[in-house]
Order: sequence, then structure tokens, then C-alpha cells
Amino acid sequence: MNAVIAYPLAAIAEIAGCFAVWAWWRLGASPLWLLPGIVSLALFGWLLAQVETSSAGRAFAAYGGVYIAASVLWMWLAEGHRPDRWDLIGTMVSLTGAMIILAAPRGT
Repeated sequence: MNAVIAYPLAAIAEIAGCFAVWAWWRLGASPLWLLPGIVSLALFGWLLAQVETSSAGRAFAAYGGVYIAASVLWMWLAEGHRPDRWDLIGTMVSLTGAMIILAAPRGT
């Protein structure tokens, strides 16, 4: 699966799964929130494993930048906290790093 498709889907699944745990642990939500959270985190792992790359570590490292961007977007859209310039600068740096990792010319 192409990283452009897998990474955003994986980010949604990971953030949803982590938020389910957060809601249960920190917000007092029902423990039943853990069930969809577990499914979501399993989906996240599966999606990340679909990325075409020669090593898992490279797929995970490049995904890190996408996760940072998705987390800042979550903070803004779901939690209502507008990102400041430092959030945006950090996001751009992390996405640049992810693009370098994914697009670097490598021998076979």
C-alpha cells in the first residue's frame, strides 16, 4: 500500500485508539471505550505494516512525522485548541523529515 494512503489512515486509527484509552483513564469514560480502542490500535498496526519499504524501522520513522501532524490537527479540530506557531513549525519540520526518509534515493 502506498504510504500516502496508509499513513493518514494509520494516524486516524492510532489517534482514535489512543483517545479511547485517554477518555477512559483521564476523562472517566466507561471501560467499554477500550474495546473500540483496541480494535482501532490493531487496525493502526495493520495499516502501518502495509507500507512498501525495505525495513519496518524506516516505515515507523517516516510515519512519525505524519503522526505529529495528525496529532496537532486533532488538538485543533477535536479538542478546540488552536495550534500556535511553534506547533506549526514543529509539524513542518517533522513532515519534512518524513518526506526525506520516504523519498531519499536508495540503492536496491
